[in-house]
Amino acid sequence: MSDPASTHHDVDPAGGPAVVTVYRPSDPVDVRATLRPLSRGAGDPAYRVIGGVVWRAIRTPSGAATLRLEVAADGVHARAWGPGAEWVIESVPEMLGRGDDWSGLDVSGSALLRDARHRLPGLRLTRVNQVVQVLVPAVLEQKVTSREAWRAWRDLVRRHGEPAPGPAPEGLVVPPDAAGWRRIPSWDWHRAGVGPQRSDTVMRVCAVASSLERTLSLGRGGPEVERRLRSIPGIGVWTAAETMQRSHGDADSPSVGDYHLPALVGWALIGRPVDDDGMLELLEPWRGHRERVMRLISASGFSKPKFGPRMTIQDHRFH
Repeated sequence: MSDPASTHHDVDPAGGPAVVTVYRPSDPVDVRATLRPLSRGAGDPAYRVIGGVVWRAIRTPSGAATLRLEVAADGVHARAWGPGAEWVIESVPEMLGRGDDWSGLDVSGSALLRDARHRLPGLRLTRVNQVVQVLVPAVLEQKVTSREAWRAWRDLVRRHGEPAPGPAPEGLVVPPDAAGWRRIPSWDWHRAGVGPQRSDTVMRVCAVASSLERTLSLGRGGPEVERRLRSIPGIGVWTAAETMQRSHGDADSPSVGDYHLPALVGWALIGRPVDDDGMLELLEPWRGHRERVMRLISASGFSKPKFGPRMTIQDHRFH
């Protein structure tokens, strides 16, 4: 499915040694649409898009890294700096959807999905090959609004991460590793608006980080990976799905238990809201591709009618 060019080293006058490659996929890849699920809000300190160029600050098994991705006529130009640069460059093809096969997905029976697929031929499911790095922010998003979770993510990463290496945009920050998350004191969790239930779950996740990363060897998600993730107290079906979608590139892990998604799927597919059971019933014809269908709906630009109760945003930081 892809033909990445050879990797080589370069010296950037502004940022020192860099590892460089050009990724040339055989099928179209929409870099920004594919990587959008990795962004935790517009102010994510670890993710930035500037002039069409995607920047990521990444904590790798080899250390901190900055990744720069720019689309050009001859492919996706990838450049990375920092101790983890080699690891990041090797991860680029799967990050941009290599191995994510949409050929078996038939959306001809849905006008909305058929149109979205036609307009978004480069949409792929990312596989970042990191579990803890996507599981921690998923835990922060449990049972709170996205705005509240993203604020907590910003506060904690800026306070406990490190500046991204190389010529990174100002304010780009590499999130902590598992040991770094475990060192965060209770008052900083409180200041970020994260209660003991979620912070304790992060501590449990980070205590078994190595075993969680080994689930990547089991393939692109699936029941066994979900079972291992959910064996950790505090990790339920929603958090496991949100993680496997990004870490493993799981194409069949819809986010059951989400506050907004069932209604969105219902309105998109049958013109009325449904609950989780209704959502799963609607997605059943696409079993094996259910997350791909979810991504098509989300990326299509469709939005459900603007009415109904809204979740109250609570500020726990100073209580």
